[in-house]
Amino acid sequence: MSIGIDTTFDVYSDARGRDPDSHSPTLRRYHKILWSKPLPDGTCFDLSNERPGDYLHHKSQRGEFILSSDSLGHTYRYVKAMAGIITQVPDRDLDKFFSICSTPGAYIVFPARKIEGKTTINAARGLNSKIRDRFDLTLECIRLHYLNEESPLSLVLLRYADFFVLFNDFQGYVDFFLLQDLISEDGASIHFFLPFKGFDHPPLPSDVDAYLAYRDNMIAFVTARNRRITKQE
Repeated sequence: MSIGIDTTFDVYSDARGRDPDSHSPTLRRYHKILWSKPLPDGTCFDLSNERPGDYLHHKSQRGEFILSSDSLGHTYRYVKAMAGIITQVPDRDLDKFFSICSTPGAYIVFPARKIEGKTTINAARGLNSKIRDRFDLTLECIRLHYLNEESPLSLVLLRYADFFVLFNDFQGYVDFFLLQDLISEDGASIHFFLPFKGFDHPPLPSDVDAYLAYRDNMIAFVTARNRRITKQE
């Protein structure tokens, strides 16, 4: 039975020129539909979008969680440090890349409530110079979190440890959020968008060829995740 997710939907189309993470009612509804499902222990992770001030809310014996939307796909088109590279890519190619990154498969949810006034996962991903909003690097940090190993996001992930416990382990997290196309078959490694040389290596593409490789791998991932969303229906 279809659950009503249009994986070609442009989440900017109903955001009225604002950030769709906060202002697209369709994206919010899609998140509610997609992630309201049983956790690995069988508890239903029901999400509500009816509590004033909260994007999505869950409360059960597993705890209380307020979630917000976050984009997985970034073109870096307007990042100043990327300007010299971006100008060498045709506008039509950048537009196509942005269009694919504006579909439901390019979005996920993370805990939204600040703890002790410190940054959320959403904010930390963008602010950390070793991550720069790259979701493949974020997922590697999450993988290391489940192994109790350090990463550039260790502190923020530990603050939200109760959220990650919901999924039991890394494979549980990956399966719940339909991220299988970004990990190896044995779940032990990440399919990085660019060759991974450690977190001390600059995360942004270093030249046009690297940018095009990043773009192609991002598009392949978002397209594959949209297919998984369709199959989940």
